[in-house]
Amino acid sequence: MTKVYAYSGCGTCRTALKFLKTHGVAHGSVPVREQPPTMAELRKMLAFQGGAVRRLFNTSGADYRALGLASTLSAMSPDAALDLLATNGNLVKRPFLLTADGGTVGFDENVWRELLGIQG
Repeated sequence: MTKVYAYSGCGTCRTALKFLKTHGVAHGSVPVREQPPTMAELRKMLAFQGGAVRRLFNTSGADYRALGLASTLSAMSPDAALDLLATNGNLVKRPFLLTADGGTVGFDENVWRELLGIQG
């Protein structure tokens, strides 16, 4: 099942969800702020991102700045970083798309097309 963690106040998330609807992609939509991805989902996404934990973070968000993560994230263990994401949906880069075979964060139409097998 394709699952998208999104925030209704995010224009990029709305664009991504519209893209899925337009292309008839069955998916579940989860409010990321209220229900952040699980540790298992975060570990999966981390693997899809080649272990680059910073890519999973919403680096432009207020919570990221308030926690001083720009200067401390690189010193954190991956487990500590994932724990932060699992407990604070505001920190998660969105939209956060998981499929049975892969996943990506943010919305790049070409990446989503490839991941979902949608012809251009």
